[in-house]
Amino acid sequence: MLFFQFARDSLRTSSRRLLTAGVAAAVALVSGAAPAPAVSAGPGKAPLFNGSVYAVAYRGSTVYVGGSFTSVGWGGRSYDRQRLAAFDVSSGTLLSWSPAADATVRALAVSGSAVYAGGDFHRVSGLRRDALARIDATTGAVGTFSHVVTGAPYALAAGHGRLYVAGSFASVDGVPRPNLAAFALAGGRLDRTWRAGADDSVHALALSGSRLYAGGAFHKVNGAAGTLRIAALSATSGRVLSTFRPNAPAQVNALATDPNGVYAATGGQGGKVLAYSSAGAARWRRTFDGDTVAVAALGGIVYVGGHFDRACLTNRNGSQGACTDGAVDRVKLAAIDRRGGLTSWAPRANGVIGVRALAVDRARMGIAAGGDFTTINGQNRKRLAFF
Repeated sequence: MLFFQFARDSLRTSSRRLLTAGVAAAVALVSGAAPAPAVSAGPGKAPLFNGSVYAVAYRGSTVYVGGSFTSVGWGGRSYDRQRLAAFDVSSGTLLSWSPAADATVRALAVSGSAVYAGGDFHRVSGLRRDALARIDATTGAVGTFSHVVTGAPYALAAGHGRLYVAGSFASVDGVPRPNLAAFALAGGRLDRTWRAGADDSVHALALSGSRLYAGGAFHKVNGAAGTLRIAALSATSGRVLSTFRPNAPAQVNALATDPNGVYAATGGQGGKVLAYSSAGAARWRRTFDGDTVAVAALGGIVYVGGHFDRACLTNRNGSQGACTDGAVDRVKLAAIDRRGGLTSWAPRANGVIGVRALAVDRARMGIAAGGDFTTINGQNRKRLAFF
């Protein structure tokens, strides 16, 4: 009798150990044994916007925001801010910087004492500025930088003495520039020596050293094969770099880089984050049940935002992007380690559209998220959050 009792106890103990091991294995599959990121999962203080935030950019202790909003709430009061606003990074305090755009601002870039804005607008602070404007970073005064763009910019990047512009447009000042153009930061003229063109819209830009990465809905850049939806261009000439030809499986909505390579956020059947080496080799991919729209890299962690509610445990998904092999909740925001494993960082944003933009504050090791959400982790955070 004692023997059978001992056998039953041993069997129960073994079963518990197997169950524990199984749970641990499942957790490892989800997390990829990833370290927790340095960025907090709880949002800090932030102003409240009455409309969508499309773009966020840092300059020292100031953060600039662009979108479709017309007012901003701070300290219990509402302030008029026509699609452009600025805040102190540390306290979140609204600054007096208030140029006014007459339509949506979709992209921002900072260079020196200037903030560049791109979008659907035709006037800024009453001055004619067709889709592009240069604004003083301190005073908000609109500069003389003025061009005629036949279409809309979606992304901006500044470096190598140039402002790079991507979007859905055919020409600049009557000069053919299919969806890509560059301007001299000094003087603001169209750079006629930098020539690149895409056969469909370009939604994302990212500078890394002498390279400018471009992503979007295009099939070819400069007519070159192997540039399906993603390409690497010379930052000084615009030519396609033949050493980077990975092709992307769906429209690229956002790009980010770090010393390990380049990261693309895509749409498609569900959304994916794709990691490539600088040579274009696939490193890893992570699949979600909705589009990934924004991506940023900080401290070896890749942060992603979008329309998704779950991260898939494998890269297989089915109808309308639903994960077929299991999933874990990641509601509009997620973080991925350098091997492609999910980390424990999982703030929850509400809404259908969710997150449209992510920006990195390297000086303070922080992340800003903008979009259409109104709460983060149940806290009142209307369309902007700082982590």
